[in-house]
Amino acid sequence: MDIGEIISDAIKYPASDWKKLIILGVFYLLGFLIIPTFFAIGYVFRALKATIAGFDELPEFDEWGGMFVDGLKVFVVGLVYMIIPLIIIGVGVFTSLEKLLSSPGAFTPYGNVIVTDLTLLQAGLGIIIIGIIVAIIFGLLLTIAIAHMAYNDSEFGAAFRFREILDVISEIGWGKYILWYLAVIIVSCVILFIGSLILGSIPVLGQILVQLLVTPYVTLFLYRAIGLRYAYE
Repeated sequence: MDIGEIISDAIKYPASDWKKLIILGVFYLLGFLIIPTFFAIGYVFRALKATIAGFDELPEFDEWGGMFVDGLKVFVVGLVYMIIPLIIIGVGVFTSLEKLLSSPGAFTPYGNVIVTDLTLLQAGLGIIIIGIIVAIIFGLLLTIAIAHMAYNDSEFGAAFRFREILDVISEIGWGKYILWYLAVIIVSCVILFIGSLILGSIPVLGQILVQLLVTPYVTLFLYRAIGLRYAYE
């Protein structure tokens, strides 16, 4: 499948069963309780597994224990892959903030502080940029790692078989894969922005509706797109 076909299919996928979409949204809505978040992650991971297996329907909400464990696995895999970029970004933020808070500066007539020594501040921003670049690179690997774990029946270790993961990406083609990756991110951001803009403007209920409808829609779109990319490498 080409990029256009994958995105077209993935956009339609969440709307194929609004009842299941809303149930997933309830889990996201209750995400502040932590545990529902793992069920939500586990469900979209199940959708990924179903996609790789060739199913076009949204999976059922059942086998709750397995769903929770899968969600926990995906979370841990994501944390392991992203811990280095997060540390780099954290160091950059700390360096920048430390300089802003400790550096002598001059006050403008409006009360704003102008930092006179920008060396550490610039270094901090540079570290943050490096961290973001590393996060993007690791994100490319993480995406296929999660799909590879799904393909291997939720086997945790499959997410760290780097040679196999790189082989999958090579089969897709790095250029083709990166274009797909960027396209999916852009479409996800557009859906999230438009959905949040429309529903978020509704008084009182706006943010609730965003969590109930937009968030599950975007995550199902993402995992469907990942599954199709992996299955049709």
